Amino acid sequence: MTWLVVAKKDFRDAVQSRALWALVAVFVVVSIVSTYAYVEVPELFGSPGGATFGGLIFFTIGLVGLFVPLAAIVVCYKSLAGERELGSIKLLLSLPTTRGQVFAGKVVGRAAVLAFGLGVGLLVGLGFGAALLGEVDIAAMGVFVLATVGFTTVYASIVVGISATTGSTSRATTLALGFFVVFELLWDVIPMGLLYVVEGFSLPAAIPDWVYPVMQVSPSSAYFSTIVALLPDVAQRVNAEPAQAGVDVTATEAEPFYTSPEIGIVVLAGWLVVSIVVGYVLFDKSDF
Repeated sequence: MTWLVVAKKDFRDAVQSRALWALVAVFVVVSIVSTYAYVEVPELFGSPGGATFGGLIFFTIGLVGLFVPLAAIVVCYKSLAGERELGSIKLLLSLPTTRGQVFAGKVVGRAAVLAFGLGVGLLVGLGFGAALLGEVDIAAMGVFVLATVGFTTVYASIVVGISATTGSTSRATTLALGFFVVFELLWDVIPMGLLYVVEGFSLPAAIPDWVYPVMQVSPSSAYFSTIVALLPDVAQRVNAEPAQAGVDVTATEAEPFYTSPEIGIVVLAGWLVVSIVVGYVLFDKSDF
């Protein structure tokens, strides 16, 4: 049994999750309602010049940044912890399948499930928006969808990696929710708190450059910066810029790479590599 066979079986099993489809249904409804609100009252959503398809893409990033982590927890937390808790992992490994193939198959299978569910929501939301606006930017939408699939894969690998560290589904849930709270809900505060301590319990007049990459550690923040880096023209038209650090530089000064939106791509790649390597190593060393 290869990793591809594991992935196909895992996809078939996971796609039947009622919780997943409940989340997808909620995402579709929220996407339709929020898209309609954006098109009708764009001023409330930071588009005083009127609604555009590019603006809709960047508006949708906020919905995706919330949906993907929650959906990843629902779909992936039991991926390996559940197999170990039920004892079915022993049966799976009794076949001609290595632990590496099982781990890789789980990551690919769960990522495919997330991408499928998210694709449904994006298709409905962006399609509805395009119909209301009477315009569509195929190239920008293609880049946005591909980057979003990449973000989905990163989160699938993170939660599967967390699931690989334990044989208890309740512990896997706790760890996954803890990751979400720290890196998605609280991370905007943590860099500023760190800066406050480093600066002697006071905030400087200008935020130093090193704060910017720290702010991008959150996967959703890195995802937003990645879209800005991949769609710079669209981002400029809709005034979508990630939080900046440091003082303004002149045209003759070279801006450090880690203060540019491209750092988001590096951070997402880092999360993908670290979650897969750490998850696999701990899974491989586990005693079932």
